[in-house]
Amino acid sequence: MEITATATAPRRTGSRDADGMSVAAFVLGLLGLLVMNIVLGPTAIVLAAIALWRGTARRGRALLGMALGVADLVVLAVLLTVGGGVIWNFG
Repeated sequence: MEITATATAPRRTGSRDADGMSVAAFVLGLLGLLVMNIVLGPTAIVLAAIALWRGTARRGRALLGMALGVADLVVLAVLLTVGGGVIWNFG
């Protein structure tokens, strides 16, 4: 009986994971401008920082996600300062 072993090609899961994290940071940061900025802002910042640390190919998107996460926290601070709460409306 002959046993053969096949080698698998190395996968770039680390890079793909970092790319996915940068996209997730962007989406969460953008969504955080509208709802749940206390949770989504810091999450976007952390995901963007990890994606940049892992060397994502989508560096611009990760930086934009980080900027949007910071903007989420700024919006939260302004809402707390001006209105005394986190509820706002367009009218």
